[in-house]
Amino acid sequence: MMTNAATTATLRHAAATAHKVVIVNGTPEILDLLETVLDAGHYDVVFVESSQHAYSQIKRVQPNLVILCVRIAEADGFQVLSMLKLDEETREIPVLTYTSEYDGHDSDEDVSELPGTEVFTAKTAVWMN
Repeated sequence: MMTNAATTATLRHAAATAHKVVIVNGTPEILDLLETVLDAGHYDVVFVESSQHAYSQIKRVQPNLVILCVRIAEADGFQVLSMLKLDEETREIPVLTYTSEYDGHDSDEDVSELPGTEVFTAKTAVWMN
């Protein structure tokens, strides 16, 4: 049986070694999915809702991983990625980028409206690179 001091020391060690993850610009569905996965792995997760605050938050937190949503229609995610990789303090932080269907826009609906067109498109919720 562990004493209170041993339990406290174990908890401090676990907190000190917990991996920190910053998630930027996630949709509610993606955030729910990522939160479920990361909570199961006991990661310390910080959510940043806007690209304007992402760079300063990442510099402050110094996470082990950044999960960044980049959208072609908006350059904000790419700007954050560029800033992180140009900064000596943050360039070594791994960044996982992904994109998802933007604003509920379903690309299959546009294609299916074209007369006489048969197109097979694979639908994915998230593209990750």
